Amino acid sequence: MAWWRRLVESEHLVLGLAVVCFGVMAPFTPGLTSGENLANLALTLLPLYMVAMGQTAVMITGGIDLSVTSIMAVASVLGAAVMSGEQGWLAGHPLAVPVGVLAMVGVGAVMGGLNGAAVVGLRMPPFIVTLTSMIFFSGLAVWVTNSQNIGALPAAFNAIGGRAWLALLVAVPLAVAMHLVLQRTVWGRWLFATGQNARAAKISGVPVGGVVVSAYVVSGLLAGVGAMMYTGQAESGSPVLGQRLLLDIVGATVLGGTSLFGGRGSVVWTLYGVLFFKLLDNGLNLMGLSHYNIMLIKGAVILVAATADAWRRRSTS
Repeated sequence: MAWWRRLVESEHLVLGLAVVCFGVMAPFTPGLTSGENLANLALTLLPLYMVAMGQTAVMITGGIDLSVTSIMAVASVLGAAVMSGEQGWLAGHPLAVPVGVLAMVGVGAVMGGLNGAAVVGLRMPPFIVTLTSMIFFSGLAVWVTNSQNIGALPAAFNAIGGRAWLALLVAVPLAVAMHLVLQRTVWGRWLFATGQNARAAKISGVPVGGVVVSAYVVSGLLAGVGAMMYTGQAESGSPVLGQRLLLDIVGATVLGGTSLFGGRGSVVWTLYGVLFFKLLDNGLNLMGLSHYNIMLIKGAVILVAATADAWRRRSTS
């Protein structure tokens, strides 16, 4: 095998690219290596990684979840409606924060389950189902709040997203658990089998329908976790939370090496993709590039990653 082919197919290629990206931009980007910037980078990386992990589970089955940002918006306003000190349903109650957190994660899982049930029950393409739910959930979040943020959230909740050690305390156990579940459990093997060949998996006894639904439940649940962190950072529930993050979520997942065609993926690879994407985004912002130029560059990176995925698929088939 040629060296370049081994390089392209390496599981750690994107991590290497992230290191190279950081090393190349550091001398020309004021503030990139400062402690404050690196801390902010870590804080914004973790919630994106949570949502991208859920996207990884769905993509391994051969699907895609375009509704995760709208699920985040609904979870954000629901949690804020429970906890807000001004107008919350449990304002001032000692259980406001735990109930609010459970509401955010729970509604995410339910909405993910609805997506999965629609994909399996209606036998419709995941792209269409989740595009439709993205529009519906986004409109729902704006309608119930009159497009207004909900503030006055408890300080204990805001700390979950605003303090790096607390965010790590949430993210690391979830990432380790997700990795072990994917690599060492029957459910994990069923996910990969479904994505590689759903018909063959079904003949072999894999409950394909249930596996697909469960993948969307996990995606919705982790979108709720991501919403919890982003809402804590913003210190308010927002009906448009995550509106500009879909490209980052899907892009980082694909860039990490999870296949758009299903049957291949890893939360470790997704971490590499998120790290590279956040480093690139952060560096370009600090260089003073416009939003449109940054979107162009990120789009080009995703195109390269998708092309590499298609090449890998052809070379292994």
